[in-house]
Amino acid sequence: MGIGREVVFGDALPVAERYAAFLETAGVERGLIGPRETDRLWERHLINCAVVADVIPPDARVVDVGSGAGLPGIVLAIVRPDLRITLLEPLLRRTTFLTECIEMLDLRNVDVRRGRAEDMVGEITVDVATARAVAPLKRLVTWALPLLRPGGELLALKGERAAVELDEAETVLKRFGVQSTELLQVGRGMVDSPTTLVRVVAGRGEVVGRRQRAPRRAKGSRKRSS
Repeated sequence: MGIGREVVFGDALPVAERYAAFLETAGVERGLIGPRETDRLWERHLINCAVVADVIPPDARVVDVGSGAGLPGIVLAIVRPDLRITLLEPLLRRTTFLTECIEMLDLRNVDVRRGRAEDMVGEITVDVATARAVAPLKRLVTWALPLLRPGGELLALKGERAAVELDEAETVLKRFGVQSTELLQVGRGMVDSPTTLVRVVAGRGEVVGRRQRAPRRAKGSRKRSS
């Protein structure tokens, strides 16, 4: 895994190592990372999140919904200093942890906001929303899509049920008038199991309240890639 770390993080590896050490100590002590996760922290968590950076456009504004311990938000900030990232988290103990992380790592492209995504509509508007282990896709899209600019993208890190969750979310995706949905796998050759993403491209309708009102002609399209 040493070679994998160097390939993925490059010159940012020392910062990633400080973050990993903080997760292994304070993260475990405060209940943000399970003690059994420390032995597989790099492959299962850090590298798994870092490879997502490959599909985020340059200089994007990003919100990490339900950031928790900063996965993937802090990892993306480490490998992509061009991104402007907001870590959105409703729980105080987690926002305190996140604030300590970005100060310790001197991540100047990150800010922390305490609150729920559904309460941030109109306050946060971004190009990309990320989420990992937050909620099933059919619920996640109702929180994340209203935070996106028209044509923005939700990148949801999912596991083996990604395709099933995408099917289950079909009705709500149509309601939001999304442009397209796609299954992606990133990190081939860098991790034993590539990271599975569901990418949802927001429609170009007007965001109203907690929903997105799409033009009448807009229809959700779906495609698959592996």
